[in-house]
Amino acid sequence: MIFHRALHRELASAAGATFTVLFTVCVTWTLIAILGRAAGGRVASGDVVALIAFQSLNYLPTVLILTSFISVLVAITRSYRDSEMVVWFASGQSLLAWIRPVLTFGLPLVLLVGAVSLVVAPWAKMKSTEFIQRFEKREDLKRVAPGQFRESSSADRVFFVEGSTNGSTVVQNVFVNTDQGKDGKSIVVAREGVIEADGKGGQYLVLKNGRRYEGVPGQADFQSMEFERYSMRVATTVPVLGADVPLDAQSTPTLLAVKNQYTRSELLSRISQPIVCLLLILLAIPLGFVNPRAGSSANLILALLIFFTYNNLVKMVEASVKRQKLDFAMAWWPLHLIVALIILALFAWRLNVNHHYHPLVLFNAWKRRRLKRKTPQAAMVETR
Repeated sequence: MIFHRALHRELASAAGATFTVLFTVCVTWTLIAILGRAAGGRVASGDVVALIAFQSLNYLPTVLILTSFISVLVAITRSYRDSEMVVWFASGQSLLAWIRPVLTFGLPLVLLVGAVSLVVAPWAKMKSTEFIQRFEKREDLKRVAPGQFRESSSADRVFFVEGSTNGSTVVQNVFVNTDQGKDGKSIVVAREGVIEADGKGGQYLVLKNGRRYEGVPGQADFQSMEFERYSMRVATTVPVLGADVPLDAQSTPTLLAVKNQYTRSELLSRISQPIVCLLLILLAIPLGFVNPRAGSSANLILALLIFFTYNNLVKMVEASVKRQKLDFAMAWWPLHLIVALIILALFAWRLNVNHHYHPLVLFNAWKRRRLKRKTPQAAMVETR
């Protein structure tokens, strides 16, 4: 029990430090990407914090899997490096005795990975998609950031505003360039603009104190006129999340109800993550061996290579299901079974090595060699 408590404290400490570093890196990466999109006018500046939170939840299963794998590996590597495993084996204990305390620590993480992968991450992706679509389907003028040229949703108008007041309702110094096809272009400049509803579901951009230029530049019929009030219909769409929802944003029950290669591929991705987490935790036990005289960095490099290789193989299986090269029933288990067999082989090999190099076995072998060098009489006396 003392060993279990000490091991759990060490695993929790290693997991906390590893999770903090990995999650901070993911949040920083997400922050840079979303701030870049906000600066480019692709997302609303007021939605940045929410989008960062939702995107971080999408990365959470991968971070938890890597955290559990590295924390177990670090704890066992430290035991080898400090020669604690020599004492462990000399006392008659086996490497198999590490499985129970490691699983006691790791199973809650496996369940957490499963919950995040099956429930939380799809919800976060759906909310992120909803925020982005809501911004894309807003009124054309509300999508315009002050000081930037922005194309309308119908791709036939270009807006520019110098500044805004009262949130995004009233804008100042407005420029609107409308492509009218064969009739040329219509350019409208105004000192002020505001969006008003007509009460029938339509909305208009009302410009005040401006000038309008219309026609084909260079032609004689090019017109110029001044106005005090000019109304322009703005194409709007209700921001409803509909059929264009990405597959990874749909709930797990929805994926189970719709049976095709795309939903099965996404479902395979979600159920693979807790299985990968469990197998990597068990793999870290025999993989944690290190020579006390050597460094432990090689183990961490090898662990990262194994983690990325395993994930890439899972992605390859998902792609095979999506391309209908593999059936879901025959795709979700063979790769994990192979990894489980590799883990069993590593356990068997490590147990065999530990048996042959057990301190008591080495001492008895040395004693037998020493007795063989002596005369048979002396050997018989010493044996007695």
